[in-house]
Amino acid sequence: MIDAIDKAAGLDAEDALYGTRRFRPEFVEGAELCRLSVLHPENDQGLSTDWRLAVALRIATLNDDAALVAQYSTQLAEFTPDAALFDFARGATPPDEPLATLARHVDLVTLTPGKADAGTVARLDAAGWNNPQIVALSELIAFVNFQTKVASGLRLMRIS
Repeated sequence: MIDAIDKAAGLDAEDALYGTRRFRPEFVEGAELCRLSVLHPENDQGLSTDWRLAVALRIATLNDDAALVAQYSTQLAEFTPDAALFDFARGATPPDEPLATLARHVDLVTLTPGKADAGTVARLDAAGWNNPQIVALSELIAFVNFQTKVASGLRLMRIS
């Protein structure tokens, strides 16, 4: 089965890298299960799927990952996002809290993760995000950044 990372890397079942990934099936399955759990969890902690997809699209855009931008754009479009959500997904900073703080947090952790510290998380709390939401957002941000790095690495291996 082709998973989201295969799609992002442009792999199909005939590709040697597709087979190479399957030498570690637990890694392939684990990454897919992680994707599902951060985008479509049983308990969404008040973070709807369309908002999760908007965060994912924002991260893919920040990473300049055209394949993942296309994937997350398509998935987000299925929810018919309003202009505010679409603007957030494309990188705008909303004028209101708590979304303005979330946008800054996503951008910081994605672009300069070494600058994130306890104060970064404290600002999310101060903006109104509760602890389960902060954990869920952290998992989502970590996964999508991981996904972009793996897909990018596979694309590089493919052309070398």
